[in-house]
Amino acid sequence: MMQYQSTLDLWLARAVEDPDLAAELEAVRSDPDAVTDRFYRDLAFGTGGLRGVIGAGTNRMNLYTVRRATQGLADYLNASGLPKKVAIAHDSRRKGELFCREAARVLAANGITAYLYPRLEPTPALSWATRYLGCGAGICVTASHNPAKYNGYKVYGADGCQITLEVADQVLKAIEQHDYFDSIRVMDYDAGVAAGLIQTIGDQCLSDFVDAVLALRPGNDVSRLKLVYTPLNGSGLEPVLMLLERMGIPAENIAVVPEQRQPAADVLEYRLAGGAKFMVRPSGTEPKIKVYLSAVGKSEAEADTVNERMAQAAAEMMRA
Repeated sequence: MMQYQSTLDLWLARAVEDPDLAAELEAVRSDPDAVTDRFYRDLAFGTGGLRGVIGAGTNRMNLYTVRRATQGLADYLNASGLPKKVAIAHDSRRKGELFCREAARVLAANGITAYLYPRLEPTPALSWATRYLGCGAGICVTASHNPAKYNGYKVYGADGCQITLEVADQVLKAIEQHDYFDSIRVMDYDAGVAAGLIQTIGDQCLSDFVDAVLALRPGNDVSRLKLVYTPLNGSGLEPVLMLLERMGIPAENIAVVPEQRQPAADVLEYRLAGGAKFMVRPSGTEPKIKVYLSAVGKSEAEADTVNERMAQAAAEMMRA
């Protein structure tokens, strides 16, 4: 009998909420080496949280390993004197939005309020939100410099910094008390929103973050500066462009690498007159299409006006 056969059978029967995982398990079920690689250990948890290849199994990043880690974090928070609030963000890596939602569902089921950024944001924005909202912890779904097949789950303390070794050990001990299916508390996402346990981080939080960064500059006149910027598939696009505009750099002086404006996977991009862009992609968590608008103007107000017109046109197209 194949080693880890019983574990494979369990996952084939229970890991059915993400069709990608079910398909992967079916594809490797007769390959002993592939099965062993997915199940020979639990994904390691340390000061950097979790990090691994996206896929099926205990040694992969998937919604079940994320839920288990979040249950351990919830247990740690509920046993501590820290605020029962957690800020959550993700970058442009695959499954990022899904992992954030699953973490929020587990936190809500444990009586902890989850605050999610409504769009992908860079890690410093998560660190800021953790402190800005007075949270006991923060979660950033990212794998930093690792190849595209990876994703990760970084945990931050109330101070906005990555957790210490001591805290990581306490969270790990809590995680190890749970299996992947039966002992994890999970709340319906919409029910969590209705109960106020899952909330969206408002735009003011990010705006104040940008102002805090702006306050650190020496004050030199940079209005004539011209630059090329790559936001790493969209992760830093929003706050960086907001910052550059507030620094007084004209929009026409900023060249954003087109291929890096938005997450690359499954994106259709339409370039319009005047530099505006209209992008659509499938949601990573729900059966729906997401629309992204990118407007260009000589000022933030002018860009907002263009953006509003594009949004109205997009809504009319969707109704047609």
